[in-house]
Amino acid sequence: MKIVVLDGYTENPGDLSWSGFEALGELTVYDRTPFGTDAGEILQRAKGAEAVILNKTPLSAETIEALLPELRYIGVLATGFNVVDIAAAKAHGIPVCNIPSYGTDAVAQFAMALLLELCHHVGEHSRSVKAGDWSRCPDFCYWNWPLIELAGKTFGVIGYGRIGQATARLAAAFGMKVVAFDSFVQDGGLAEMVSLEELLARSDVISLHCPLTPQTQNIIHRGSIARMKDGVLLLNTSRGPLVNEADLAEALASGKVAGAGLDVLAVEPPLPDNPLLALPNCLITPHIAWAPRESRQRLMDIAVENLAAWLRGAAQNVVNP
Repeated sequence: MKIVVLDGYTENPGDLSWSGFEALGELTVYDRTPFGTDAGEILQRAKGAEAVILNKTPLSAETIEALLPELRYIGVLATGFNVVDIAAAKAHGIPVCNIPSYGTDAVAQFAMALLLELCHHVGEHSRSVKAGDWSRCPDFCYWNWPLIELAGKTFGVIGYGRIGQATARLAAAFGMKVVAFDSFVQDGGLAEMVSLEELLARSDVISLHCPLTPQTQNIIHRGSIARMKDGVLLLNTSRGPLVNEADLAEALASGKVAGAGLDVLAVEPPLPDNPLLALPNCLITPHIAWAPRESRQRLMDIAVENLAAWLRGAAQNVVNP
């Protein structure tokens, strides 16, 4: 079997092994595959492959059809699968398999890292000390940003799936009251399940963990921000288009939102004129919450097992059954 990985670098920049896939067939790995208005390079590289593995390289209906009849399996090296036309794949009997739960703890941990940086600005204070500010200080201590204690504050989770629940447990460990909103989850466990309106009104911190759907796109916008507490903190480690970035930038500039920690943006990499890039109270990281070596190894293991299970006739993690 011919297996082609179209964009393997972010999953494996060299610290993991592709040997699991190599054991299943003839493997070719490309670090990146350019794409744009023309899918020519995708077609050239994937032509003749029975299994195509990808992360962010798109497979449109036209591309899928052009790769027939050889193409029989599509594996996504991620949880999100919107880069693949899954309806077209299903129409041709091609399963699309994703990786649903490899990064739960990593993403939850990263959400809290963003929150703690907003509360203490550890990096900024360390840079200040190394620049000589402490050496020149007339007092034994100083702080350049307000410092925030989390205990007793309310942590709101929008999207109470695996990652939302894991993040809630960490927030509770800091002594925070956890409230959550999810259209499908009724039992909150340690969280009090509330309406979205109540969550917006009560939360001191709001953390986004919902999937991107037509219903959740721009769930954070001028209107929803207006219903939040003054000085709220916002975290997004889920999907960039959950947030209307122009509206958030306006709220950050006015102080309505005191700070934001974002690991995802609507356009990635960001355009130079993204208004969030210039705001000092907005932390932005390059979509890395998922990327500790441990979670990437789990992703690799599941991706290999997905393909092996399909070869055994028992496909798993199929998003287009």
